[in-house]
Amino acid sequence: MKYKKTLLILVLFLFMYGAGAGAAKIVDVFSGSPFIQKQTDNWGLGFGTEGTPPTGNVSTEELAQYDAQYLGDTTKKTIYLTFDCGYENGNTEKILDALKKHNAQGAFFIVGNFLETAPDIVKRMQTEGHLVGNHTYHHPDMSKISDLSSFRKEMDDVANLYQDITGQEMPKLYRPPQGKFSTENLKMAQQLGYHTFFWSLAYVDWYQDQQPTAEEAYQKLLPRIHPGAIVLLHATSSTNGDIMDALLTKWEELGYTFGSLEEFL
Repeated sequence: MKYKKTLLILVLFLFMYGAGAGAAKIVDVFSGSPFIQKQTDNWGLGFGTEGTPPTGNVSTEELAQYDAQYLGDTTKKTIYLTFDCGYENGNTEKILDALKKHNAQGAFFIVGNFLETAPDIVKRMQTEGHLVGNHTYHHPDMSKISDLSSFRKEMDDVANLYQDITGQEMPKLYRPPQGKFSTENLKMAQQLGYHTFFWSLAYVDWYQDQQPTAEEAYQKLLPRIHPGAIVLLHATSSTNGDIMDALLTKWEELGYTFGSLEEFL
């Protein structure tokens, strides 16, 4: 009887594992604890009451196992400003001007193309005290890379070029392209000494031919701001370039201050 019960549990486990492929996590039927699957997933958020932190599709506790974060201290009205830089189209320096005016530090996650085509802006980021993080050289789906050597090359090619340009070692900050991740993806980043950063607030700002109006941006970014927010904005967005000064002012008027991702390291 005991043997049959054990066999039944094993069959149930295998069924649940197969049915859960592609989900963010499943439940270990032996311990009852959740864990991240190896299958690829997209980072996602669920929002509740206005002004409160969202829930990630993987918990802060699970992410912490791999030196990964998406949210800061939810008891403090601090915002962490992060920007993804896929290429330069004339908006990044507007953002840098606004950050300088508000004495706010940003974290810019850059790819190889940005380093190659806008080295002077990268130097400005570093000179003005911003963090420059690794968004991989070619912006692939990193969760599909199964060997550490290939994963390392995507990261090292960015870090080495950054050092050539600035003379400084690149901070060990990593953001997965497209927000796609897996357990192995996070483990490899951790093994290379990186902290992985997702986000707790973002909006659709990356389509060049469908840029939101300023009011549409405010409707997304003001009600959903929350204590400890790690905000993701795209430096390619002309809307972000135009509204950054006013947006930072509005957040300050709501009682928020701007922090640094260095606090997580």
